[in-house]
Amino acid sequence: MNDIADIILSIPVFLLAISFHEYAHAYTAVRLGDPTPERQGRLTLNFMSHISLPGILTLLLAGIGWAKPVQVMPQNFRNPNTGMLLVSVAGPAANLALAVIFGLLFKVAVPILLRLDATYQDPLIMLLLIGVQLNLMLAVFNLFPIPPLDGSKILLTLLPGRLAAVYAALEPYGFLVLFLLLRFGGLGSVLYTLTFQGMRLLL
Repeated sequence: MNDIADIILSIPVFLLAISFHEYAHAYTAVRLGDPTPERQGRLTLNFMSHISLPGILTLLLAGIGWAKPVQVMPQNFRNPNTGMLLVSVAGPAANLALAVIFGLLFKVAVPILLRLDATYQDPLIMLLLIGVQLNLMLAVFNLFPIPPLDGSKILLTLLPGRLAAVYAALEPYGFLVLFLLLRFGGLGSVLYTLTFQGMRLLL
């Protein structure tokens, strides 16, 4: 497979991955008592409701992207701190679940696909591999404790009040910090290493 073919195959997997990721956030928030995501049309698997321009640009420039964050009102939860923790974890957990599903499909389907003509065999096998890789990458990436990623929201729920306030103040600069770390700070290497290790476990 060439690079162009890989990119073409990655597009539907990426859209599926971000849709499940954001739907998981929205579904968890609604189940915990916050109707905001449903009112804003985010309780859906339609990728058009979740696309983010900065996330798409970062995907093109740095090889990893994200969707438009689901808006949540923590005051609607019985326990705001626990609610935000569960909502934040839900997105990466959804991608991890998809990675496991793609991995199981790969193990089951490859012996069958190997009997097909290479015209069909190669893209189908590559599609399953991309499904594992991209979902693992999104799960790991979103767990980094850098705003606006889910990992920062998870950390925010675990920090004591004063530290949480200081950390929250960094959020407006999160996109810039994230981009610089991906391009020049070695964060991309850490991401790919962790993703590769995860693929070894699943495949």
